[in-house]
Amino acid sequence: MFFNRRATHIKLLQWQQDGFAIYYKRLEKGTFEIPKPGGVQSSLTSTQLMLILQGIQMDKVQYRRRYFRQSADH
Repeated sequence: MFFNRRATHIKLLQWQQDGFAIYYKRLEKGTFEIPKPGGVQSSLTSTQLMLILQGIQMDKVQYRRRYFRQSADH
């Protein structure tokens, strides 16, 4: 994921079976929220990427608690 200095353009690289695909989005108005780096290599979930592309502020998002059943393999 690459942003320009003003955070108005984003480029995404995705590896497909036969090569890389580049996705590019340019905002007419507003800016993208650039995620804070988490070390040498940062990773995002698909949900976090969707929030960035839709312009939703990540620090305002609250995830609701969900029940997760533990597997039988303790």
